[in-house]
Amino acid sequence: MEPGKESRVLVIGGTGHIGKHIVTASVRHGHSTSVLIRDATPSDPAKAQLLTSFVDSGVALIKGDLFNHESLVKAIKSTDIIISAVGPRQLAEQTRIVTAIKEAGNVKRFLPSEFGSDVERVHTVDPVASLYAKKVDLRRLIEAEGIPHTYVCCNGFAETYLPSIGDVTTVGAGPPTEKITVLGDGDAKAVFVVEEDIAVYTVRAIDDPRTLNKIIYMRPPTNILSHNELISMWERKAGKTLHIVHITEVNLLEWIEEAAFPLNILLSIALSIFVRGDQANFEIEPSFGVEATELYPDVKYTTVDQYLNRLL
Repeated sequence: MEPGKESRVLVIGGTGHIGKHIVTASVRHGHSTSVLIRDATPSDPAKAQLLTSFVDSGVALIKGDLFNHESLVKAIKSTDIIISAVGPRQLAEQTRIVTAIKEAGNVKRFLPSEFGSDVERVHTVDPVASLYAKKVDLRRLIEAEGIPHTYVCCNGFAETYLPSIGDVTTVGAGPPTEKITVLGDGDAKAVFVVEEDIAVYTVRAIDDPRTLNKIIYMRPPTNILSHNELISMWERKAGKTLHIVHITEVNLLEWIEEAAFPLNILLSIALSIFVRGDQANFEIEPSFGVEATELYPDVKYTTVDQYLNRLL
């Protein structure tokens, strides 16, 4: 973008877990921000309240739908940057966004819904392996169509994993008090990034020439920890020792096969992160990627240590 000229940002999936943070960060950065919505008056009170807060902060609500091509093209024509934050069930439908972007012909950057590990450098199983394959297929489509893009690999959502101190069997239950489940030997390195920071880095990247047609990885140095290191950090803070229950990779694979949605997705993601260490076991090559904290050293990200203090 020209110096002093902010982008016009459209967020698709702006009311979701990471989408709402991206909307907020975009507004705070001074971008003209809009959100694609199907219903301006949803029956869900929490969603209705979120949309009201968006409007109060200056966000434009644009009525449209992934499955309505005309509305999608119209929404895209009014913006420069498209950020998709759609959930797992809509990943494959992002081909509709690509088609609309091509017809609109004005988009300066497209950020598809990635927001996790690098899908081309992970080793997991179904059902997540199939979801990741859809993301890979979308990458190839975006590139084949010549659409300017940035892929955001933020690694682990702090709000998902840290409240349970990395115990994926008790996500949402808060810190363990007596025992904790560790997948594998607990030595694989994982990366944890607070959602607000993910959003800030994402918004900083949308019109940065250094991130054009690249993957932006988020690996805050102090937030790269093994599960064992995370547990030790918590034990020191909480003043207690937890009994560790190990689940072998073989048993985890059996559990994934038996589990229903969405637990099977969470477990197969955890296999990649906590057992196989796919988030931090490769070097970021300048030919395909850049690292967020190196690009934007002025962003004061939340450390794992600081986040755990919130749980005391």
